Amino acid sequence: MGRQRVLSGVQPTGNLHLGNYLGAIRNWVEIQSQYDNFLFIADLHAITVPHEPATLAANTYTLATLYLACGLDLNHSTIFVQSHVSAHSELTWLFNCITPLNWLQDMIQFKEKAVKQGENVNVGLLDYPVLMASDILLYKPDKVPVGEDQKQHLELTRDIVNRFNHQFAKPNQPVLKLPEPLIRKEGARVMSLTDGTKKMSKSDPSELSRINLLDSPDEIAKKIKRCKTDPIRGLEFDNPERPESNNLLTLYMLLSGKTKEEVAAECQDMGWGQFKPLLTDTTIEALKPIQEKYQAVMNDKGYLESVLRDGKQKAEAIANQTLNEVKAAMGYSIPL
Repeated sequence: MGRQRVLSGVQPTGNLHLGNYLGAIRNWVEIQSQYDNFLFIADLHAITVPHEPATLAANTYTLATLYLACGLDLNHSTIFVQSHVSAHSELTWLFNCITPLNWLQDMIQFKEKAVKQGENVNVGLLDYPVLMASDILLYKPDKVPVGEDQKQHLELTRDIVNRFNHQFAKPNQPVLKLPEPLIRKEGARVMSLTDGTKKMSKSDPSELSRINLLDSPDEIAKKIKRCKTDPIRGLEFDNPERPESNNLLTLYMLLSGKTKEEVAAECQDMGWGQFKPLLTDTTIEALKPIQEKYQAVMNDKGYLESVLRDGKQKAEAIANQTLNEVKAAMGYSIPL
């Protein structure tokens, strides 16, 4: 038996922040030797909202470089760009034609983003869960690392699998594979620095709400100094009345490598004036090796391009095979 396959992707929209790192990328790094990993830059998803064409390609290269800087090992992981593999778009169209419209209209994230965009809502915003299903199913992964907010989309993917196999597969010979979620409990939801009840997000208009992986030490210190706290002395986990305390302690725990019990004991009598410098120093130190590796890779564009070219070839071979299996099941003739 070979290793189980894991697939996931991140959009190249703005800089990666601690939420992306602690909720997703660091997880991949920790488990990568156990799996056959396919990790992509989701640049097709990036245009479901207004975007800057002048920065899309640059952001894509930045994200690929950060993947490597965070510790992804090419011996275990295939890194590629979503738009470089045309099967993603083609399979999405095929799935569009079997996916009921009401499934997509019921997606919570669509409802939330549609309110923000008003009359500018595009079809891509409604349809991107189908593209996400295509991203996943092309590679027949066993596990898909997802945050709690993406579980509904993975359920939609599983619904598409069941619907497709029911309509087009032969009995006991499924064409598509049902993926399972891979969810990390600690750090799966890193919250905003300006509101401990909201998830840290690249779409938040305030830069003070997040710490980006490439932030300088001065920027990190500024953001932590200004982050929202409460007037209570003594820090504690899991108090629903103190979301910022729980969030900042969790960040410290994850970045320091200490256990929850160790952090709780260390910080139970601290005031915020004592804790914030501790969190600042810990964050700067944790991000330093990532930033150094990032600069080294960015200074060698030829290496980066070779990584993405090799990733494209490996991903394309698997994706095209799945695409042909789907097309054949649906009655299409397959080119020789």
